[in-house]
Amino acid sequence: MSFRIASSPHNRISRSTAEIMLLVVVACIPGIIVQALLFGYGVLIQLVLAISTAWLAEALVMRLRAKPVLPRLKDHSAMLTGVLLAIAIPPYAPWWLIVVGTFFAIVMVKQLYGGLGNNLFNPAMAAYVMLLISFPLQMTQWLPSVSLQPESLSLLDAVCAVFTQYSCSGFSISQLQSGIDGVSMATPLDTLRTDLAAGLTLTESMQQPVFYGIAGAGWLWVNLAYLAGGLMLIKLRVIGWRIPAAVLGSLFMISLLSWLAAADSNPSPMFQLFSGATMLAAFFIATDPVSASTTNYGRLVYGALIGLMIFIIRKYGGYPDGVAFAILLANMTVPLIDYYTRPRTYGHKAKGAGK
Repeated sequence: MSFRIASSPHNRISRSTAEIMLLVVVACIPGIIVQALLFGYGVLIQLVLAISTAWLAEALVMRLRAKPVLPRLKDHSAMLTGVLLAIAIPPYAPWWLIVVGTFFAIVMVKQLYGGLGNNLFNPAMAAYVMLLISFPLQMTQWLPSVSLQPESLSLLDAVCAVFTQYSCSGFSISQLQSGIDGVSMATPLDTLRTDLAAGLTLTESMQQPVFYGIAGAGWLWVNLAYLAGGLMLIKLRVIGWRIPAAVLGSLFMISLLSWLAAADSNPSPMFQLFSGATMLAAFFIATDPVSASTTNYGRLVYGALIGLMIFIIRKYGGYPDGVAFAILLANMTVPLIDYYTRPRTYGHKAKGAGK
């Protein structure tokens, strides 16, 4: 009989990289289901294209680097990158958009830095920003929720729309982007930003159908679904609580102060928390163990910085959501944050001690 000797603590849960990545993908499923039901089956088509491209790109690079392919594919990191990018782009974006973005994420952002564990930036968000800057028209083709769409789209219609930009019945994406009243609709964040820039008050802008509910038609439920998945990850100790709490807490506090200072030109904190990709960012993207801070205090600073940057970009920047830019900017500060928040070595004597 052999005994395994290990140092305390003895109650830690040890999971492999593959298990962690797979659990994160599973936690995304509630949000994916709600997103597909409320914004169309194009989400599912984008997922298939993204995951397939991620696997192919990963395998290609591994072959070029003369390294085994299957072990890299089985760690599920490429699949997770594809999933996060697919659910971040418009469901009916053209098929080549997700292919280009996923290939860029795997090859340029992940593998050229040395593969998993070496990338400075979050691959999915770096690819999202690249697509947003390079193809702004295609990246803003968000349709309103199904309750406001002029035409109900089946799964076959979704396939036609993604690959041809027309539904099987002949409706173009621009036609589908119009609500039931014939008025073209953007996301609630984009609509609000445009209206405020045009001189409308918050109350006047909120009269539009796209603002149904706390955070816009459909967006509240999507964010609640990703919130549920994120809480599951915390419960299973796949991710820590510090980064999500800091992101949401920082965004809530700065939104509350701005709302109290000028309620007619700033949306409520609840609107900020449950609009766009807030919950997806807080629980699934900002918590990336490779590109996030590694110290306990650093994670709080890192998360708070992301929440602050989301608010600033949404209010003053050129893009309505700002999540991807906020995370990439925070990624750049991680080495500095870790340097100043790393715990003191045991036995270290502070300067001036003993005098």
